[in-house]
Amino acid sequence: MKHSLKWNRNKTTRNNFLTYGVVILVYIIIQIMIGADSISSTMEGLLVPICAYVVMALSLNLTVGVLGELSLGHAGFMSVGAFTGVTAAVALGRNVSSGPVLLIVGMVVGALFAALVGFLIGIPVLRLKGDYLAIVTLAFGEIIKGIFNNLYVGVDSSGLHVSLLSDTTNLAEDGDLVIGGPMGLSGIPRESTFTAGVILIILSLIVIFHLVNSRSGRAIMAVRDNRIAAESIGINITKYKLMAFTVSAALAGAAGTLFAMNYTTLVANKFDFNTSILILVFVVLGGLGNMLGSIIAATALTILPEALREFSDYRMLVYAIVLILVMLATNNDTFKAVLAASSSGARRKRSRLTWDRNWLPSRPRA
Repeated sequence: MKHSLKWNRNKTTRNNFLTYGVVILVYIIIQIMIGADSISSTMEGLLVPICAYVVMALSLNLTVGVLGELSLGHAGFMSVGAFTGVTAAVALGRNVSSGPVLLIVGMVVGALFAALVGFLIGIPVLRLKGDYLAIVTLAFGEIIKGIFNNLYVGVDSSGLHVSLLSDTTNLAEDGDLVIGGPMGLSGIPRESTFTAGVILIILSLIVIFHLVNSRSGRAIMAVRDNRIAAESIGINITKYKLMAFTVSAALAGAAGTLFAMNYTTLVANKFDFNTSILILVFVVLGGLGNMLGSIIAATALTILPEALREFSDYRMLVYAIVLILVMLATNNDTFKAVLAASSSGARRKRSRLTWDRNWLPSRPRA
């Protein structure tokens, strides 16, 4: 039993470091390719959105894969982070000219506001489960989109001005309208970089791995596996659900700011139901609870439509076929059995080698 626990702990540590290593290795390779001008401008422009989608997939995997709750409104938290983070960056930019400072402050503000919204939404919503929770989170995403489509926020020398339904901000001559209702965000400082995106990915992995491998993470997974049993041994169901949901929302908010500050203008309709479903597809294809799988799926499925742009007439058809094939492969019992057999065979071989080394008689000294 003790040996089994030690093996599982070591396996988890190896998998975590493997995930970090893959992210860092890919970052180094891409930087070398950029320096050698061997990557197209189109693909280079996709680097920041890929990073944002990777963080979104990781954060949703925390809700769907680790907590075991289906959320269909995750793009709503992304939009909260985008709009609040950009507003903070524009307001601060009137006095601060450092781009990295604006980006960091924007992501922190976006994460905090998204976490607050996630906490407030989670209190009533997480009492539901199954299809009811999915429907409510879907409604939340659409409500958030509607609010930002009717919100006007401007900033001038006297501070922030906010109005709903119509533009009554009455800005001074030096003022800037940051959120213009249906026109969305404008005048966004383009400070997002690929390096900042990779740093955010690594920070997200650190937060998620630390949470999952902690005592709170084990409680969250206990709630996922058997709610009644977890409640019977004294685990506070609402507390741990809220914890995972809030952390997930905060990471999505930071990703939203990173995504928004890669453009000069952005509308709220970008964060619609289709975006939430796309992020859910990343999680499902990558594997529930598998963070490295989410990273690979988000990267591949963001690049794939652009790679197939030459086949414009059949692009979505090929994209759909690839999705179906991947779903069939990852959910095929024979495929899973082969993977499990190879994994268990390698584990038995390593255990046998360890046993032989421990019990092999030592040579007599001369």
